[in-house]
Amino acid sequence: MARQQGHSPAAGTPTLRKTFARLGPFVKPILPRLFCGFLCALAAGLVALAIPQVLATLVNDVLHPEGKSSAVWYAVALIGGLGFLEALLVFLRRQFVITPAARLETQLRVRFYAHLQQLPVAFHERWGSGQLLSRSMSDLSLLRRWLAFGALMLVVSTVTVIAGLSLMFSASWVLGAIYLAGAIPITIKAFHFRSNYRAASRLSQDQAGDLATAVEESVHGIRVIKAFGRGRHMYDGFNSQAKQLRDTEVSKAKTLAGFILFVVAIPETTLGLGLAAGLWLTAQGDLSVGALVAYFATAMVLAGPVENMGMLMGMTLTTKTALDRHFEVMDTQNTITSPVSPVTPTQRRGELELRNVAFRFPDTAQDATPTLRCINLLVRPGETMALVGMTGTGKSTLLQLVPRLYDATGGQVLIDGIDVRDRDLIELRQDVAVAFEDTILFSSSIRENVLLGAPEYEKEKLDALLDEAIDTAQASFARTLPESLDTVIGEEGLSLSGGQRQRIALARAIAAKPRVLVLDDPLSALDVRTEEAVTQKLRSTLAGTTTLIVAHRPSTVALADRVALLKDGEINDVGTHSELLGRNEHYRYVIASLEDEESNIISLTGGTEA
Repeated sequence: MARQQGHSPAAGTPTLRKTFARLGPFVKPILPRLFCGFLCALAAGLVALAIPQVLATLVNDVLHPEGKSSAVWYAVALIGGLGFLEALLVFLRRQFVITPAARLETQLRVRFYAHLQQLPVAFHERWGSGQLLSRSMSDLSLLRRWLAFGALMLVVSTVTVIAGLSLMFSASWVLGAIYLAGAIPITIKAFHFRSNYRAASRLSQDQAGDLATAVEESVHGIRVIKAFGRGRHMYDGFNSQAKQLRDTEVSKAKTLAGFILFVVAIPETTLGLGLAAGLWLTAQGDLSVGALVAYFATAMVLAGPVENMGMLMGMTLTTKTALDRHFEVMDTQNTITSPVSPVTPTQRRGELELRNVAFRFPDTAQDATPTLRCINLLVRPGETMALVGMTGTGKSTLLQLVPRLYDATGGQVLIDGIDVRDRDLIELRQDVAVAFEDTILFSSSIRENVLLGAPEYEKEKLDALLDEAIDTAQASFARTLPESLDTVIGEEGLSLSGGQRQRIALARAIAAKPRVLVLDDPLSALDVRTEEAVTQKLRSTLAGTTTLIVAHRPSTVALADRVALLKDGEINDVGTHSELLGRNEHYRYVIASLEDEESNIISLTGGTEA
């Protein structure tokens, strides 16, 4: 299936107000500290505006022939004290907001991860891992920085500019009007800037997610890339994506730079006009020298907030797109959930039954033929049933319906007579263990990988369970590793061979002590003798466990109690291996195909474990 790639925001993108309003429930607990931080930032801005007023007093009342020198030192001390107070308030602002903002980031990140764990497999097959990684890491980091700095300073800068304009108007309405006139073109420019920058931010963040996906896929597939000598090809593809992101970032930076240029240039121009007007008013006696000095000092104080407003607006829009991307995932509904009133079986015998089961992948066209249709199959308690069929008949898909990795789109999957959709999801997956052909291990120790789904026993019992699982899966090689079963394996277990990874994964399924064991050809990388030893050990260790196994080798089929033949998305026949050989022509054809495939593998590998 195609992975979700970066895209431009749709026409229905929520407004700025609606996006940030969704943060309300999360911000509410930390609102008192954020408000205190806001008050400190606002007070720091107002203190900065008080300094020009001290300068005005100094010019008008002190710097003249009758002025006292002591008043100069008083003014110097007052300005120094105001400067220290401003610095203290900035320090307090950071103390108030940094910790709660970081906690909110962690809360949202953990919530995001928990939601990803709950979403169905179909969702993860559509989305690239890099997209999800960027949403959980960089996007939420943007939110923290905006909450701790951008949001507060945007409001404070706005209030500071308004207060500064008020002081300018109080000194001279003419000078105040000149400075305010510069706000009109800035407002018009801001309207266009917001739309352009928001689109550029969204595209940039989506492209960064795609680039992260490319890196992850290249790292995970490094052996394939090297084996096929496709390093240059992968490099060229990555280079192209990186350049696209670079061009987007440059375009985004140019958009922001153009806006900041406008925001800085207009006030500076109005300041020049204000200088000419101020000098004329002073010459006419309508404005004191101190008031003119205060006007320019205030303008200098406002220069920072006015210039920062462009950057802060860009930061706000970037955070808005980050939140949209975050909620885009969080709004995805989990379609596979536990029922409100789950049913618990009175007896856990492990009987597995499929009644008229049909399945169609979510992204499949409605007029396309379903992957599975009218599947009827009964696997008796304690029985080992092999599932065989030609490639593409839906064998692996059928197995995934049992633990509800997918939900059947028709019919019922029952365990002990209860529809799996009526069971509590956690309890169901404790009763059903799965081992896949494509082995997934985690970057932790052998012990932690094997006991991943094990019951919560005391340590002594867990150790015994671990030893039993390792021995049953013929994975005793793990004890020869440098730190025995506590050896930490590499990412996805790539430090182990394919057969070793499969045996560790099988040991993990065994350690779960399931009532139903679902195996998707988990022994394909083992030689026939090892496979037979594992199968025989399974029968004794998991006596009474119902097993449904996808078989791709005749040797696996021969070890099963019964065999189900899957053809064209339907169960074509069920019986023992000998019975089906005697009566079903298509079964003989499938077995012959499996024998040819196995012979080719043996000739290529020399009959040894992969």
